[in-house]
Amino acid sequence: MSSVAAPLMAPAEMPVSKKVFAFATMCIGMFIALLDIQIVSASLRDIGGGLSAGDDETVWVQTSYLIAEIIIIPLSGWLASVMSTRWLFAVSACGFTVMSLLCGWAWNIQSMIAFRALQGLAGGSMIPLVFTTAFAFFQGKQRVIAAATVGALASLAPTLGPTVGGWITDNFSWHWLFYINILPGIYIAIAVPLLVRIDSPNPELLRGADYFSIALLALSLGCLEYTLEEGPRWGWFDDSTITTTGWIALLCGVLFIFRTLNHAKPIMDLRALKDPGFSLGCYFSFMAGVGIFATIYLTPLFLSQVRGFSALEIGLAIFSTGIFQILSIPLYAWLANRVDLRILLAFGLMSFGVSMFFFVPITHDWGAKELLFPQAFRGMAQQFAVAPTVTLTLGSLPPARLKLASGLFNLMRNLGGAIGIALCGTVLNDRTNLHFSRLADHLNSASLSLGDYLQSRTAALMFNGLSLDAAHTAALQSLASLTLREARTQAFSDAFWLIMVGFCIAALLVPLMKKPAA
Repeated sequence: MSSVAAPLMAPAEMPVSKKVFAFATMCIGMFIALLDIQIVSASLRDIGGGLSAGDDETVWVQTSYLIAEIIIIPLSGWLASVMSTRWLFAVSACGFTVMSLLCGWAWNIQSMIAFRALQGLAGGSMIPLVFTTAFAFFQGKQRVIAAATVGALASLAPTLGPTVGGWITDNFSWHWLFYINILPGIYIAIAVPLLVRIDSPNPELLRGADYFSIALLALSLGCLEYTLEEGPRWGWFDDSTITTTGWIALLCGVLFIFRTLNHAKPIMDLRALKDPGFSLGCYFSFMAGVGIFATIYLTPLFLSQVRGFSALEIGLAIFSTGIFQILSIPLYAWLANRVDLRILLAFGLMSFGVSMFFFVPITHDWGAKELLFPQAFRGMAQQFAVAPTVTLTLGSLPPARLKLASGLFNLMRNLGGAIGIALCGTVLNDRTNLHFSRLADHLNSASLSLGDYLQSRTAALMFNGLSLDAAHTAALQSLASLTLREARTQAFSDAFWLIMVGFCIAALLVPLMKKPAA
């Protein structure tokens, strides 16, 4: 029996209004699944406080979701062939809703981590299914608009996550980070089976399925995500646990590739990578993940560590990215039907690199005002970098391969995000130490400005009642804090510069893409 589900209703026979309504409903599901990746990022301190957990435990509220999601995304194509698109989407929405409710009810950090992992496992399937449905529903100019919408949501949702999360936490409580998913989740679980009828289930695929490859994929991606998330904090392979998970990820990944390429019923279409257009598209999707998630990681971290902003202040400071991406959608949709998409993609990638160049001069006193223009430019660049990648990559594949290949395409974006964040975390750690050492070398007895600072600071502290020794010690501590602040700021600049270089290289590869057939 064919691995591709038989159609129940030809999308071409559906009224446009019904297709748009069904597609919009599925987009809501994808949006909330992507939003939840970052919605907790600005509120981890509040969640940890509410559950009496330390920082090392609280970080797993985000990590567990990411690990589960990155495992399920590449399996979604095979699961959709088994269950059908509508029922997999409905089950995913139902599970996501139930787990969101349980996350809000979590009684300790262990239960929260478990529910977040199950939430990511349930919600992850909704993301690639929207991509495949867009290409099943729409053709021609409608497909360009649908791809622009999907691309916008894929980059907009995680960008808005810290803003939405910070506002909710400051105005209500961290529990509502999860409760807001309940009503849209119920609606999606009911509406999608009624609206989306484009394929039928094929449970025969369960017979003889490559379950060993599923286990290998889960182990490889789970260990890889853990290694990337925890590596910067524990010194990478200086830590025995990181070394172990790294080797497991590598060995299981290699075994998965060999087995999948030689299995009669593969769960992922790795042979699609033989298509140069698809391979390059996966690379551009990877780079989009690096840019989107790394900048979402860097900017809130800078505002928290260097500026000391609250969750709401961080959210408001980075809100401009999302606003300007939304404003760019009509312009992109208009140009996409008139200009070669490869030109728009090159423009988007290069513009993202330029936006990172605007971040490079960052100083310790940057806030919402100084970040406005770089982030606005990045928001526009995201739209032009992501949307044409979707059309150029998935549009080059025949419909029969779209389901299995879409999971791989979306996996690359999430892997790019994980690797981008890990790389930036390492850069911040290493470069902060380097810059601190270099700055400290200039802080010696020969520096007149240093002597003046310590003298005036000591005098000020003695005026407030401290003894000479205590005031001098406090002045030295203050100097060390200032030096660390400047070292951290320079390290953030280095990270933005590295991302800039990566996007400029990616832009140079765009001419190798072939324009898909109309």
